[in-house]
Amino acid sequence: MSSRELVVLGTSSAVPTRSRNHNGYLLRWDGRGILFDPGEGTQRQMAHAGVSAHDIDWICLTHFHGDHCLGVPGVVQRIARDGVEHPVRAVFPRSGAEYWRRLRHAAIFNDTPVIVEQPIAGDEVRIATGDAPFALTARRLDHRVESYGYRLEEPDGITMLPGRLAAYGIAGPLVGRLQREGRVTAPDGRTVGLAECSVPRAGQKAAFVMDTRLCAAIGPLAAEVDLLVIESTFLNADAELAAEYGHLTAGEAGRIAAQAGVRRLVLTHFSERYGAEDRFADEAGAVFAGDIVQANDLLRVSVPSRHRPATADDHKIPPYDQRDARYLP
Repeated sequence: MSSRELVVLGTSSAVPTRSRNHNGYLLRWDGRGILFDPGEGTQRQMAHAGVSAHDIDWICLTHFHGDHCLGVPGVVQRIARDGVEHPVRAVFPRSGAEYWRRLRHAAIFNDTPVIVEQPIAGDEVRIATGDAPFALTARRLDHRVESYGYRLEEPDGITMLPGRLAAYGIAGPLVGRLQREGRVTAPDGRTVGLAECSVPRAGQKAAFVMDTRLCAAIGPLAAEVDLLVIESTFLNADAELAAEYGHLTAGEAGRIAAQAGVRRLVLTHFSERYGAEDRFADEAGAVFAGDIVQANDLLRVSVPSRHRPATADDHKIPPYDQRDARYLP
């Protein structure tokens, strides 16, 4: 199982159908879990997907329309019932704090102190993630009520080049020392810097964009992400209806992905007016040539790897520079 994957718990919009549950998306990331927009029935969908309450570290709500939050009571009560001990941070628009309170305490149950509320406000918000291996930001979108999109981003890193390491004779503990200290003395006495044995690696990124019209905030959220989960509530023929209700069409989702340089596009949040096999992916694909997933309930979607294939140059020792006695990358 991938350590970075999206578990789709539901894909319908306002009204669930026989084949589509209300929204619900768990993004697994290196042992952490972010549950986005748990709609009605999410707790049961978690059971079908093999997802435990212990897998949830964040609950992130985009807004307080029912299809994006009516699953909160069941999820919170399951966290309490199953004895989750780690903090579960709840992120939601501050303007909907009263709705959160009602959902959080919707029924009688043995409460839990692990829920940590993090209400957000403003056009752009940096969300505290503690020791998590990523940053999480939110941007205000354009819907009929206040709504936020989320972007997850890990720091940039490096990829070590085994061919270069072998060419310099660097192996075993020397590799770790090179990564920690930035340079080592090779077995033949030469000083080798980290840049001679590695290349930069961009950190993986994911974005979650739900109910919104086209707006300026979408671009920064989606820019060069490896995985974009985005609503495509309507087909292109209903573009006027989409704009009226504050939603996107499949074609608009495709154009967003194309302009933002997205690697994998996940379409979801489908109106109940359409059949299960309608052509959302086809319409997005007319303007976006990348990988497209038309989501179904209980689907698992991996975050595309940043693995860099080896090249012939990786095995060549860079030219020696007599001026500063360093091997140049």
